Amino acid sequence: MTQTSRSPRTIHGHIVFAFALALALYVAWLIRDVLALLYVCALFAVVLSPVVRATQRLQFGRWRPFRGPAAVFFLVIAIAGAVVGFCVVAFPPIIRDIQAFTGEMPNRVPGLLDKLQHLPFADRFDTNEIVSKLQDLASTGAKYALASATSWASGLAKILVGFVLTLYFVLEGNQAYRWFLSFFPAVRRERLDSTLQRAAERMGKWLLGQAILMLVLGITSMIVYLSLGLRYAYALGVLTGMLNVVPVLGVTVSLILALLVGAIDSWSRVLGVAIFFAAYVSIENYFLVPQIMKSRVNLPALAIFIALLLGSAINGIPGAMVAIPTAVLVSVLLDEYVVRKESA
Repeated sequence: MTQTSRSPRTIHGHIVFAFALALALYVAWLIRDVLALLYVCALFAVVLSPVVRATQRLQFGRWRPFRGPAAVFFLVIAIAGAVVGFCVVAFPPIIRDIQAFTGEMPNRVPGLLDKLQHLPFADRFDTNEIVSKLQDLASTGAKYALASATSWASGLAKILVGFVLTLYFVLEGNQAYRWFLSFFPAVRRERLDSTLQRAAERMGKWLLGQAILMLVLGITSMIVYLSLGLRYAYALGVLTGMLNVVPVLGVTVSLILALLVGAIDSWSRVLGVAIFFAAYVSIENYFLVPQIMKSRVNLPALAIFIALLLGSAINGIPGAMVAIPTAVLVSVLLDEYVVRKESA
């Protein structure tokens, strides 16, 4: 009798729960971009927290200048100073070369057309038509650059919003973390806390390993660029090291930029850059990454590759950047709650 009298309420409760779950999933789908941004910022905050704590521990005698929020403020100033310094060093030579190229272009066009006319089968082509098509191409490129300015501005706004959110998570992340744990029963709260702390520790080790890889690539690429006599060697070296934080795509973009700069002067520089990247990628994949990352991330290479594919497919470059820390988090949770037996 008791079970029969309660069954309608149970059924009604299940129906309401199913509708509430469906509504929550629908709302989550509608705001999926915001949720993805919040997750990426929160994960970046977890990864950067060891850097903040290390900055807070800096001590000069008895004086500790970076206590509390001062450490975050110092890091922001340091990052801003590094970006400004990079722009001051990198952009003036590039701007001067572009101005010189555009100034010499009218004088070089007649010579270029004369060379085209002496090529085999040149009589079959109309040089005036070629010049016209080049002008149309340049005009189309300018219109496309102007049209894409809004998308660039939107992307920059997202980066700034993500940066501010990451700062808030770093400053108030501990309170948000305790609030998140309060939703779980006290019996399970301690276990979840210790599990997430282990995951955060491994994420911090991943950050240290990634910083080592970026530093190695930046220094070696700068040395190679200088030895090849490549233009903008210092700027390209710094950019190559920084872009290495983006898996696969970062190295690809660095290679394309270096090849284009090398092609301005000679094909021998292009060949030298290609040989360097081929050698470095082989050394990094077969020696550096296994030696540096294996002991820190403790994930098989196949799992890392799948995580990168899924992260880039879900959220592009930001997804690829947080793919490995996410894989670390999932690995720790699975190891604690699936592989190990439930504690009595």
